[in-house]
Amino acid sequence: MNDLVLPDRQGLMLRVGLYILLAWIGLLLFSVALFPLAGIVVTSTVSTFAAAAVANAVVVRIYERGRLADVGLGWSPSSGREFLTGLAAGVTAVLCVVLVPVALRMATFQPAPAPVEHPWASFAFDGVAIFFGAMGEELLFRGYAFQLLIRSLGPFSTILPTSVIFGLMHSNNPNASALAIVNTVAWGILLGYAVWRTGALWLPIGLHFGWNVALPLLGSNLSGFTMGVTGYTLEWNVGVLWSGGGYGVEGSVLTTGVAVALFFALRKLIPQVEITER
Repeated sequence: MNDLVLPDRQGLMLRVGLYILLAWIGLLLFSVALFPLAGIVVTSTVSTFAAAAVANAVVVRIYERGRLADVGLGWSPSSGREFLTGLAAGVTAVLCVVLVPVALRMATFQPAPAPVEHPWASFAFDGVAIFFGAMGEELLFRGYAFQLLIRSLGPFSTILPTSVIFGLMHSNNPNASALAIVNTVAWGILLGYAVWRTGALWLPIGLHFGWNVALPLLGSNLSGFTMGVTGYTLEWNVGVLWSGGGYGVEGSVLTTGVAVALFFALRKLIPQVEITER
């Protein structure tokens, strides 16, 4: 865990409050500026990344040393391994919730209604947008303010409330259901726990990106949005409880199960970092 200076309670509220204010203003301004120029997916991902980057940069410049380590992006010998581990785990999780149902004839791959003219170029473009979206959400929800809170208040008092906010922020997505929001909260807990476990953002960024990039590649909607990058779509012949409906498989009990399984896998396989203070 990076060596942040821990303020008193009043100082903590001031720092977190300033961070939230800057992030909120940034999300609003960047969304308004980008929406006329790009689609909703690109606007959402880029504005989230830009707002999170600005909020983190300003606050750590004021209160800390202004280093990438202060927001969880410091590079160490384990950083690359953590990112690749998360990436592999996220992709594997998607394979479980998509290919296993296909093998059991619960779902099939079908040609998309609108064919993709340049699928690889489309996937490359969307992949970059998805990466910045994943990194942006990790910086926004689990960057400087999260890491300051987790060291000041403890993991339980930080991870659960921020995960609930993370889930509720997705409640306006197309076709969002109660189970979809619960699953998003569960993923927030998983990603927050990954930060607590490693003291950095590389593992959760890998997890987040691996999951988000593999879902549209296998024809599933991503948090309610249809990406259409491969020319194929995943069609289910079972109920919404298993398929997630229009939200995608993230709104199903399959995602609930895989999120729980990943939590226990992290607990067993990823060593807990030693927390230091200064």
